[in-house]
Amino acid sequence: MSWKPGELWLDTDLLWFREAGRARAVAGFSAPMPALGAPPGLIASRVRRNERKTRKNARRLKAAGIVMVPAVVVPLAALRAERQHAAGAAAEDPPSLTWHLTTGVPWLKGTAPPTRAKPATDASTGASGAEAFPKVEWHHATSVGLPYDGSLIDGTQLPIDGRDWVTWDPVTNSVPNKPDRLYGNEHTIHTVISVVTAYRAAHPDAPRVVIGDISFKGGGPMEDEHVSHQNGLDVDIYYPRVDGKLREPLETDQIDHRLAQDLVDRFVAAGAQLVLVGFSTGLTGPSGVVMPYANHDNHMHVRFPPP
Repeated sequence: MSWKPGELWLDTDLLWFREAGRARAVAGFSAPMPALGAPPGLIASRVRRNERKTRKNARRLKAAGIVMVPAVVVPLAALRAERQHAAGAAAEDPPSLTWHLTTGVPWLKGTAPPTRAKPATDASTGASGAEAFPKVEWHHATSVGLPYDGSLIDGTQLPIDGRDWVTWDPVTNSVPNKPDRLYGNEHTIHTVISVVTAYRAAHPDAPRVVIGDISFKGGGPMEDEHVSHQNGLDVDIYYPRVDGKLREPLETDQIDHRLAQDLVDRFVAAGAQLVLVGFSTGLTGPSGVVMPYANHDNHMHVRFPPP
């Protein structure tokens, strides 16, 4: 765009006479310029423009969702897209999430921010918090046939000792169990470890869980003690004792019934197909899942469905 001969351009930034008079009065001039007719309303127009710019900038800042350290508000759309990509449809999104720079964990704005978890240290861990017990070597197993007529191919072995459990040999009545009696389907082993870990976290003063037989490495009959336990889906869990000893209870009055019931409830919630308990234990659960059975006054027999 250029100027042509005969055209008259007006600078829109120049003040009209009445506006100039007001500006000079504010600056200290005592004699404002005379007004020539009604003002064109530039002052009101500029005020409205400034208000629109202020509202627009505020909306932009809100959409960007940026605050200063120690926390940054992450745009909700980005978090939603990332969550849906990783885990499919999510639950109702919170109005705003805050990303904590020290922990790297998002939390709902207005609640207490998360803290970095401290490494666990107890008798089963070293000074650095690393577990001193052997790691689980996971295998993708095949549970063949029925629990009382089957076999196990490429099972996963539960370590004989763990931070939250010990194993019990029902043949020698001693700790630990023989390693070749602790093989199971990886679903069985994973669920048992998850349940006992959550149980101990809920009851930090409770003794470690005593775990009995699962299956042989190749499955098949365990004729010395069991009819079932043949395909890696069964596991024996001994009831916790009131005296905290890591061994089987010999009488029902040695059972800590509150802790035993909590273990039963946790295995049911974890998807156990069957939980057999002793008639005199008083332990209960959903009909058809938790069932009284003979010779189970010292332990519960937990069976998982085929994965």
